[in-house]
Amino acid sequence: MCPHCRQPLAACACRRAASAPGDGRVRVSLQTKGRAGKGVTLIQGLALDGEALQSLCRQLKTLLGVGGAVKDGVVELQGDHRERVLLWLQQKGHAAKRAGG
Repeated sequence: MCPHCRQPLAACACRRAASAPGDGRVRVSLQTKGRAGKGVTLIQGLALDGEALQSLCRQLKTLLGVGGAVKDGVVELQGDHRERVLLWLQQKGHAAKRAGG
């Protein structure tokens, strides 16, 4: 039984709701709006559950030597690290592309 929706695990509604809808593309972008001019690298579209996103975020923070967090299914890393993140995600087998300007 799922502890959240109280359904059998095979019919769990939580897992279906948690899966990220989209076209299967991971998008890496830079955002500065609302952050006092400081850039933040955003990674969106990863079809991973919460624990896997946390693990991926931890690996990237260690690799890049920066701070970061997972918020609403989006990995946020402090600074502009788009190129290194793209290369790393592609090496890990994700279909990642650069988004934005």
